[in-house]
Amino acid sequence: MRIRRLSEGTVNRIAAGEVIERPASVVKELVENAIDAGASQVDVAFRGGGKSLIRVSDDGIGMGPEDLALAIERHATSKLADDDLIDIRFLGFRGEALPSIGAVSRLAISSKPRSGGDAHVIMVEGGHLSPPRPAALNIGTEIDVKDLFFATPARLKFLKADRTETVEAAEVVRRMALAHPGVGFTFVTEERRLVDVPKEEGEEARIRRVLGAEFMDNAVAFELEREGVRVRGHAGLPTAARANSAQQYMFVNGRSVRDKLISGAIRGAYADVLPAGRFPALVLFLDCPPERVDVNVHPAKAEVRFRDGGLVRGLIVSAIRDALAGKRAPDTGLSRQTVSSFRPVMPRPFNHRGFDEEEKQAALAMNMPPASAPVPETPVAQPDYPLGNARAQIHDNYIVAQTRDGFVLVDQHAAHERLVYERLKRERADRGIETQPLLVPEVVDLDPVEVERLAAAAEMLAQGGLVLEAFGDGAVIIREVPAALGRADVSGIVRDVADELAELGVTTSLEDRINHVLATMACHNSVRSGRRLRPEEMNALLREMEATPNSGQCNHGRPTFIELKLSDIEKLFGRR
Repeated sequence: MRIRRLSEGTVNRIAAGEVIERPASVVKELVENAIDAGASQVDVAFRGGGKSLIRVSDDGIGMGPEDLALAIERHATSKLADDDLIDIRFLGFRGEALPSIGAVSRLAISSKPRSGGDAHVIMVEGGHLSPPRPAALNIGTEIDVKDLFFATPARLKFLKADRTETVEAAEVVRRMALAHPGVGFTFVTEERRLVDVPKEEGEEARIRRVLGAEFMDNAVAFELEREGVRVRGHAGLPTAARANSAQQYMFVNGRSVRDKLISGAIRGAYADVLPAGRFPALVLFLDCPPERVDVNVHPAKAEVRFRDGGLVRGLIVSAIRDALAGKRAPDTGLSRQTVSSFRPVMPRPFNHRGFDEEEKQAALAMNMPPASAPVPETPVAQPDYPLGNARAQIHDNYIVAQTRDGFVLVDQHAAHERLVYERLKRERADRGIETQPLLVPEVVDLDPVEVERLAAAAEMLAQGGLVLEAFGDGAVIIREVPAALGRADVSGIVRDVADELAELGVTTSLEDRINHVLATMACHNSVRSGRRLRPEEMNALLREMEATPNSGQCNHGRPTFIELKLSDIEKLFGRR
């Protein structure tokens, strides 16, 4: 078989398959062109799941008839000079979108230049071009895409239901709207308006409008800059985590991306506060000098490559972790509970007194430092104590503490688990974890595979304060444990650590594996549910929570306490 050249139309349809995968791809390319043209308003009309009509109108700089003819030629662009591939400052730059769309649809481009002149329209049908002719249009550009994929009917078979394609396209516009608050956007279907956001001042106002007040009320702002690279945005609280990553919006220099490095950094930032299978809601903007990021590594420009990936990852992890550590209380939404779920009871008197030597010893027995300040002898909690003063323990598991303007309910096991974990991490970072040799080394019987797994990780486990070695084929011998654990269930810790290592696998970073081991040990040494605590022990726990980062969530991402304001209580009883 002889080699022959493909026709230009065939080449265009092949190229279109890489750039235009579905109707949402058309919307993305056309909206990006509108933003690059300096538009302040972009309107999208969507019919028949994008197969019947996609219309994108903008008020940008527009084009004259000469540029209209060039716009549908492959690799013709106004955004890139011959030697500018390392300095890309526009969303589009290849000159492939319009020729690709024209190759698989009936395309009409109408435009009137802002610089002066009349409006013109040009038609493309399956790659065949008609000459420009006069048209009626305000300043800007309007592009109609009809009968998408009529020239490649096989592609139609791979499209999903009209409603699904519509949702995907609307999501593209939502993402664009998040990244460009200075531009107004609408997305209208036959039935309703799915996106309608006016031009706004600032990213925070745009995020609130697009994602809603609930997201903003359960998120913390973050911002950090290093070596010319800046990251900012809003990170959702662990208590508002989702079952998938659909609510993660990532942008690099204003471009929506799906980047493995950024996604991995986000997972690393939440590793201490979210369990496996849960994903934070998040909006992240990364600003990077164009020469330090390559956006030309994917046909749809959905992926990027950084010159210094380590810098970017460290920047994101630090920014999000610092923001989460500074957020004390989760939003509980308790005020929406029904009044019938609360039953009045007669309060028991509480003996208010300061911390004496007995209380200090009780706190030390729990491996918790006692509060340095005494509990005031007044029934009203002082503002110095954000988590208030302990008033009672219910069901031998939950601490009730009165605050200045309400009360908090603390899960004693979850809270103490976080405190022990943070203490172990802090100790390891400062001077290495102090270990305590066992007077009688403990032998733990295990499956031979588990023994091998633990022996292979012995050096890493020693960094976490757990010193062990293989003891024959079916056991390990434990010689030292972290001193902070006190009288811990050594065999239980070792068995859980073995399970943890099996789940983590070899691809997890050393730091993350050590932290997982520390979290497992902290869980075993925490105050258990069902243990009755004295008032001094409860208050010592509250004081340490106030001084510990990330104390609002346990090591598995569950909340350690919930808060109910006095105003919410009054609403429950009809006083407001």
